[in-house]
Amino acid sequence: MDKIKIPEITFMYREGDEAPSDGGCPIGGEFVPTTTTDLFEGKRVVVFSLPGAYTPTCSTYQLPGFEKHYDAICDKFNVDEIYVSSVNDGFVMNAWADYLDIKNVKVIPDGNGEFADALGMLIDMSAVGFGKRSRRFAVVINDSVVEKGFVEPEATSENPDPYGETSPENIIKYFENELVSA
Repeated sequence: MDKIKIPEITFMYREGDEAPSDGGCPIGGEFVPTTTTDLFEGKRVVVFSLPGAYTPTCSTYQLPGFEKHYDAICDKFNVDEIYVSSVNDGFVMNAWADYLDIKNVKVIPDGNGEFADALGMLIDMSAVGFGKRSRRFAVVINDSVVEKGFVEPEATSENPDPYGETSPENIIKYFENELVSA
């Protein structure tokens, strides 16, 4: 996955939605097309992707972990932004970030799976009712080119949800090794 040039993909973000005072789904906003060029050109970013918003490992460890380490990663390792991507729409991604009180990590609503597919990470999870989803992976992107990729091993009956390669701690280890070898 290293050295792949990120193709031009348009994500449909949601902005401006507000929850009605009597509860219910946030409404009133608009779709805002945002491209990979908008997100990655001229920047060094970390993007981690996962099978789905609100799923256990993603919601308990991965997204909260990157939120916790956000300042350290950005400040110490010359990273401009950290994003979480999932094959979910903008409504779901915003609601999930709100639910987890995420303030720093930005969401990428890869609703059509185009980003995951461009990196060879789109998989069929129909056996568990998910349809096409992203494998759990992370990339360091430097000016729209993958500098380094991290992919979790295939799931097995002994380990149905592998997690470690794409953890914030492992990404930090990569950056620390990079500093030592520079």
